[in-house]
Amino acid sequence: MNKKVGLFFGTFNPIHIGHLIIANHMAEFSNLDEIWLIVTPHNPHKKKNTLLDDVHRLAMVRIAIEEYPKLKASNIEFDLPQPNYTVNTLIVLEEKYPDKDFCLIMGEDNLKNLHKWKNFEVILENYPIYVYPRISKKPEISSELILEKKHAITSVNAPILELSSTFIRKSIAQNKNIKPMLSKNVWEYLDEMNFYKKSNV
Repeated sequence: MNKKVGLFFGTFNPIHIGHLIIANHMAEFSNLDEIWLIVTPHNPHKKKNTLLDDVHRLAMVRIAIEEYPKLKASNIEFDLPQPNYTVNTLIVLEEKYPDKDFCLIMGEDNLKNLHKWKNFEVILENYPIYVYPRISKKPEISSELILEKKHAITSVNAPILELSSTFIRKSIAQNKNIKPMLSKNVWEYLDEMNFYKKSNV
């Protein structure tokens, strides 16, 4: 039987305990066998000096999940043409890992905007979606197709977390102590590399 793999996409700039809690909850309290954290590369069309290089963000994901055997880090998108779309990544993953059944993990806020994604109908037809709650209002899904395919959408009663990487970056720039928001090894990596300490975050 193929392993069911949940795909958790993000820039992880940086990865924080909120990401870990959601990913681990999905691994432990759903029927998914593994969670792959897909590190989204730097989009060359949206240059932003607060986005660390791909290799650093991937390194932080890897060290953050060292003690979580059901979580895996993936750089699958690094070699894909940019800008890349999720539907393209899914096709590549299926070709590379025919022994896996892939699913998407997303917050309620992303589900609300799913109808704006490229080829979202293909995603809904072929890939189950696992949704975790956000504090914001439940999504008003206007797309009739999403409503028709709601059997493919599973709500997981994961903890509600409103911790953001943006907040962490700004707090580091302001010399705030945000150690509790990051795993110890990620904090040490950021501190040693002197990341996010400039005031232009």
